[in-house]
Amino acid sequence: MAANLTQVAINSRKAIRYGIYFLIFMICANITWGLAKRVIPILFPPAPPPPTVGFSRLTSIPFPPPTQAFPPFEFKIETANGALPEFPESMPVYFIPKPAATLDSIDAAKKRAVSLGFSPNPTPISQTIYKFISPTTPASLEVNVINQTFSTSFNLAADPSPLKFPPPAPDLANGIAMAYLKNAESLPEDLTVFGEPDFLKVEGQNLVKAISLSESNFVRVNLFRKGFGEEEEYPSLTAHTGEANVWLIVSGDKERQRQIIASEFHYFAIDEEQVETYPIKTASQAVEDLLNGNAHIANLGLNTNGKITIRKIYLAYYDPDTTTQFFQPIVVFTGDRDFVAYVPAVTTEYYGDE
Repeated sequence: MAANLTQVAINSRKAIRYGIYFLIFMICANITWGLAKRVIPILFPPAPPPPTVGFSRLTSIPFPPPTQAFPPFEFKIETANGALPEFPESMPVYFIPKPAATLDSIDAAKKRAVSLGFSPNPTPISQTIYKFISPTTPASLEVNVINQTFSTSFNLAADPSPLKFPPPAPDLANGIAMAYLKNAESLPEDLTVFGEPDFLKVEGQNLVKAISLSESNFVRVNLFRKGFGEEEEYPSLTAHTGEANVWLIVSGDKERQRQIIASEFHYFAIDEEQVETYPIKTASQAVEDLLNGNAHIANLGLNTNGKITIRKIYLAYYDPDTTTQFFQPIVVFTGDRDFVAYVPAVTTEYYGDE
């Protein structure tokens, strides 16, 4: 009997020992598997899905024609790390629904006019542009009844009273501008005040930039479209750097009808549910486009001699100020003395007729 008990004890100790070994093995295996699941995708990332190119060929990005003559360019690429950036293989392209005239188009324009303090009785300027007049001030509103873009202007020569007031502080100017657009039901969620406002002063018959609030007469508030990407890492940029497609010039006058001296609202809604991906140029291909003159110069800056040193190259989206079909990515080149240029980011074969 004693022998049997001894054997049982030995077997029990073995079972416990092997059980501990097995438990340690399972814990180690579980840790190893967890680490492998994290490390393997890093060391061997899965291939990205191929571009969907569901819109087929894209329309060209509607860059505006140059407003000045440019000198012959001589580019030098000197990035911070001495290398060109790595771009993703593809990026989303979004659909922009085309505005269409409806039976309510003119009524919508009239409603906007009344909400901004203008007469509801317009004068047709063309088949699509209607002009509204303020009954109390020398101000006018022009509305495109098809796409509902609009602009306002105030005749300071006829009524210079807004010049008697100091300009509002930037935060106050931002609030006045946002309230003005909200009142007109023209403040989309993807528009936001970005960057510092422009300080403007009257010089002769023109408004020019002032160096500070104390030397200015008005404040120009710019509202830009939000960025895109998971963390909005791709900014939305307009044809001319620092100039939004939606802006308002605000005075310090206390009367509401004399607070907005001028404004532009050129905004086209994006359907983010209708999206396709397209192959993107490499940075070196985009550089070739720049060197070959296939770029939109968004800002020449202080580079009248044409000798440009490029310091940064990155991806963004082009926010058009006119009707177009697609919201598309661009490659941005920024250089010394405020130089900025854009190149379409989608590879060339996806533009033009099939």
